Amino acid sequence: MNSIAIVGAGLGGLACARVLQLHGVDVTVFEQEASAGARPQGGTLDMHGDTGQVALRTAGLYEEFRELARPEGQQMRALDPHTGEVVVDEAPEGDFRPEIDRGQLRGILLDSLTPGTVRWGRPVVDVARTGARLTFADGTSADFDLVVGADGAWSRVRRALTGVRPGYSGVTFVEFGLDDADRRHPALAARTGLGTMMTKAGGKAIVAQRTSSGHIRCYATFYAPEDWATGLDFDDASAVRAHLLERYTGWHPDVLEYVRDHDGGFAHRPLYVLPVPHAWTTTSGLTLLGDAAHLMPPLGVGANLAMLDGTELATALATAPSVEEAVRTYETGMLPRSIETAKACASGLHDLLSDDLRSMAA
Repeated sequence: MNSIAIVGAGLGGLACARVLQLHGVDVTVFEQEASAGARPQGGTLDMHGDTGQVALRTAGLYEEFRELARPEGQQMRALDPHTGEVVVDEAPEGDFRPEIDRGQLRGILLDSLTPGTVRWGRPVVDVARTGARLTFADGTSADFDLVVGADGAWSRVRRALTGVRPGYSGVTFVEFGLDDADRRHPALAARTGLGTMMTKAGGKAIVAQRTSSGHIRCYATFYAPEDWATGLDFDDASAVRAHLLERYTGWHPDVLEYVRDHDGGFAHRPLYVLPVPHAWTTTSGLTLLGDAAHLMPPLGVGANLAMLDGTELATALATAPSVEEAVRTYETGMLPRSIETAKACASGLHDLLSDDLRSMAA
């Protein structure tokens, strides 16, 4: 029986582990965080009918997803940044891209795994270029038939396989939020609608997205040099707020209310991406999925691709005559798909910051 190690307990790695276990394949997931609740899991995701939902069906978890999904979250609304008026309000019929909180989706995947599959608090510090050996922070090592890098943007497995590191995209996000929005911020809640609100002009945007908990997660997005925040203390919410209000001078007060009335602090989220194409020759014992393989701007496709990667890799491992052939089959499909999607996302990032309010790449 082949032994598979997955580094990283994100959506792609967990989806891979789930399908492997459905086929009776021995798999262990190593995660550096101490527990599933060690940090917030981010906002809301739209699961696409041709990628993320396909993965969920392959994993046998589609019905669990449907119980928590929010088709109403597909609503897209655009505001004129200078007048505050709604200029686009689209609520697609059907459920091709229903929303679900990232934490809820991760919970579905975690609950589907055999207890003990995820080894929490097991950071990997070294990955052998050959031999599929992992070395952990406690100094111990273990060998496997395959190591799968599902360890995100700064992947250690990628470092061993390709040596390529992400580069700054030229765009940054500043994240903030509104708690219990319908009660505490009714005007902003009504302005946001049931899904995503966007307003943009002059290389800047503000995006707001509802989650299932009544929280609205917001992002101020703009072009900036990588060192733009030097000297700005993100622990000083008043200073960050003042900086953003100055940066967005001239925008309508109704729009700037998102920045003025937020709850809690701000988080700096500079966007890093991998070069396009990012590809490699199939290598014995190592492969990548999700952001480790194809980190691209967060425009609604990353989680979908990661889960599709994971389920396709797992299916190949369960059905191919050898691990190497399974990895080659998987990479032959995944790499061209990710390259084309990364090209589209690079264009979409510029659309996100264009003046065209009907171009809502979010």
